[in-house]
Amino acid sequence: MVYIGNHMSLVETLLLPGIALAFGDVNFVIKEELRHYPVFGSIFRTLGLIAVSRKNPREDFKMVLREGHKFISNGGSLIIFPQATRSVEFDVQAFNTLGVKLASRAGVPVVPVAIKTDFHGNGKWIKDMGPINPQKTLYFKFGNPLPVSGKSREIHQQVVEFITKNLLAWGGKVKKNSASGP
Repeated sequence: MVYIGNHMSLVETLLLPGIALAFGDVNFVIKEELRHYPVFGSIFRTLGLIAVSRKNPREDFKMVLREGHKFISNGGSLIIFPQATRSVEFDVQAFNTLGVKLASRAGVPVVPVAIKTDFHGNGKWIKDMGPINPQKTLYFKFGNPLPVSGKSREIHQQVVEFITKNLLAWGGKVKKNSASGP
């Protein structure tokens, strides 16, 4: 499967693999710079996570399709956050179709994942090491697997709607483009 979720903080990067591992091998698409962080970097390198540079979108796209397909072909699942960067506001327009395209190519379903982990803010000097607000609740919700088979745009829209619906129900923020309605 390809798990597709919104991305708010470092927390889901640490928790989702533990949840998804209950269903089989899992891998992540991460930004390359995470592989160079103190402590976490060596862990991420050892785990063999798929790292994108975010400097050349075309090359990143090819690499995720190639490496992701290879991992899935060997019986694993992939977790992907298809947006430019993490944000406490879910930006529908910035949420790309890479996860659905990978699932289509690999012939596997997608699982939408709505995430609200805004209790963990961004840090001043290190973005991943920000303040924690213990008054806020963490939310994770997995949708039903959605077979892709030739209907990528429709499935992508269903993933976006699942995330949007749950974030709004949890009091989250959603930014929609003008073409997507109110």
